[in-house]
Amino acid sequence: MIRSDIIKELAPTIKETLTICNIGLPSQEMHMIDDQPSNFYMLGTMGLASSIGLGLALAQKSKVLVIDGDGSVLTNLGTLPTIANNVADNYVLLIIDNGSYGSTGDQPTYAGKKTSLTEVAKACGCETVIECKAEDTVQVVKDALAGDKMTVIVSKCDSGNIKVPVITMDPVVIRDRFMKTVAAQNT
Repeated sequence: MIRSDIIKELAPTIKETLTICNIGLPSQEMHMIDDQPSNFYMLGTMGLASSIGLGLALAQKSKVLVIDGDGSVLTNLGTLPTIANNVADNYVLLIIDNGSYGSTGDQPTYAGKKTSLTEVAKACGCETVIECKAEDTVQVVKDALAGDKMTVIVSKCDSGNIKVPVITMDPVVIRDRFMKTVAAQNT
């Protein structure tokens, strides 16, 4: 399984969950597979999806899912200790670990070599960290969203990309419809 397979299988489960999606191809895949106003697509700023998602979770009560990548988490490694030290039990971080920088040409990441993001998250102090195979991701995410503990999930999958169109929606429109969704879920 590759990242787009995981996103395709996951989409029905997270249809109304506030979801922050990682830069580039993951956002484009999510937009193409199941565009929802509850999805916030990162069109820039590699490595910040997990930080933005944590801020959102701390600021309101609805569940927040972040779909991030190993390359982005490695780019902003400071996000894991920040998450560990600012616990939000409505926050689930899904790191789709394909061992590559998928959006920039599938160059290998260190997570595809010797570095274990599962162990890094634990070492940073994240208490509930689950590593799973790609095919188990949907159930692990369902369980995490149904639970009441901040959870970091590292889903190990194969590297690879599908052809996807760019997101032509204006970033202001993405932001505004997402903010309206957040407000509606918190009334």
